Amino acid sequence: MAALDTGAADAMSDAYKGMSSDNIKGLVLGLSSSFFIGASFIVKKKGLKKAGASGVRAGVGGYSYLFEPLWWVGMITMIVGEIANFAAYAFAPAILVTPLGALSIIISAVLAHFILREKLHIFGILGCALCVVGSTTIVLHAPQEREIESVKEVWDLASEPAFLFYAALVIAVVLILIFQYIPQYGQTHILFYIGVCSLVGSLSVMSVKALGIALKLTLSGTNQLIYPQTWTFAMVVTICVLTQMNYLNKALDTFNTAVVSPIYYVMFTSFTILASVIMFKDWDRQNPTQIVTELCGFVTILSGTFLLHKTKDIADGSMSMAVRLPKHADEEDGYVQEGIPLRRQESSRTS
Repeated sequence: MAALDTGAADAMSDAYKGMSSDNIKGLVLGLSSSFFIGASFIVKKKGLKKAGASGVRAGVGGYSYLFEPLWWVGMITMIVGEIANFAAYAFAPAILVTPLGALSIIISAVLAHFILREKLHIFGILGCALCVVGSTTIVLHAPQEREIESVKEVWDLASEPAFLFYAALVIAVVLILIFQYIPQYGQTHILFYIGVCSLVGSLSVMSVKALGIALKLTLSGTNQLIYPQTWTFAMVVTICVLTQMNYLNKALDTFNTAVVSPIYYVMFTSFTILASVIMFKDWDRQNPTQIVTELCGFVTILSGTFLLHKTKDIADGSMSMAVRLPKHADEEDGYVQEGIPLRRQESSRTS
């Protein structure tokens, strides 16, 4: 009996031995990334609005924002954040790094309140607090990074039947959304734009992690650039990021920033964690208590983003019923602001 007790104590000690140095590096890089990406949402939104006032809006297929300097400032800010995010994935598992994106929602919501005049109410602040609590819970119980010595090992993981099935399913769904549903419903249903970004994003994160590991090993003296698998992952990252950028711009230009950010975060994080669990088998290295705690942390984050979404347009202290409309007019500096109105129009209230 004493031996069993000692064994159980040792198991608990191993499970909660704390964060590794690699996980801490990934945590710091992930937090920095969230600050830059959260700010970039606001700067890009301002650039899209300014470009849309004098040209064809991104939401209807225009690319006039490419000639707007403010949009490029936002784009550069996002690139800096993504580089930090890229580096974070090289050190820590996706199940730790990805949920830290909740911080970018908080930054985005707060800046939108002051810069874009998109009001953040008391329940929105509570939502921000829930996001922080949930993220902290996941960070404290995240698995240790898997020891990988070659990009070929990552390729073998990506070539297993379970992940191949997931990747094929994602590609099929994305193609159906792009060619069948977005032309008809893209301007009125936010989930189609965000769905493409999130599904493609889950594949891009897995490729980014593989590429990050390859570069980390190369810099440490084990050259991985000689393997074709490294360049294949690089090509997948390029295609996925360009696709994400295109449809995220359409979503930001068509819908309210404080609606796009949390929905994108929830869907992107969910699919990325699923892809990581399938490909890297993160949960195989954890006990049931840690897995359940991580899930509870994730649900807490989802609750926070739900509050941020639902309370975005509280008027006169009460929450109004949302309606699914493509846009609403809110004249600001001569520009008609696009977004999902989270309250009924006056005519529908009086009818």
